[in-house]
Amino acid sequence: MTLSITLIIIIFTALISITSFGRPDQIDKLSFWPYMIHERNQWYRFVTGGFVHNDYMHLIFNMLTLWFFGRAMEQIYAAVFGSKIYFLLLYVLGLVLPQVSTYFRNKENFGYRAIGASGAVSAVLFSIVIFEPWFTIYPFGLIPIPAVIFAGLYLGYSWYMSKRGMDNIGHDVHFWGAVLGLVFPIVLKPELFKIFIAKLMSPSF
Repeated sequence: MTLSITLIIIIFTALISITSFGRPDQIDKLSFWPYMIHERNQWYRFVTGGFVHNDYMHLIFNMLTLWFFGRAMEQIYAAVFGSKIYFLLLYVLGLVLPQVSTYFRNKENFGYRAIGASGAVSAVLFSIVIFEPWFTIYPFGLIPIPAVIFAGLYLGYSWYMSKRGMDNIGHDVHFWGAVLGLVFPIVLKPELFKIFIAKLMSPSF
């Protein structure tokens, strides 16, 4: 039986998150905290912040999304790039890169900190758009929508909400995670862009 990177990530994330519930000290040690990164060089927080979550709902939503899409993306990455290690690299980059702009905006803000794997999960989810732009996605299990259309709506919404800054949701992390998922496969294999365009011009429902 082949090793499932997705399952390992889910188990590891669930264990750390669940054992951190109700333990603010543990969450403080692991959370993405720009001030502490800036002042104490705690760069590990770019990664560890993605392994703790606010509550069960937050954890389950992220891990279910990762479960549904991660397993398929693992197989696609293995087939296209020759190794699942690139899928793992995508996930790790999804934990780190979407937080960079947030870090620079909040590195002197002691009160700002964030947790959750949303950036990495968005990167995994949106990678599918490059390979199968007309794949049907069911947001919240309700309305069927082609992946490429969902991607456009999601990016627009995340960008708008990030600019508004009216809630405590990391919309900018969602946005940049999604962008990473779209760009990463093409960086690894530029010819994928031509294949993507060809599929985009031949809708299949």
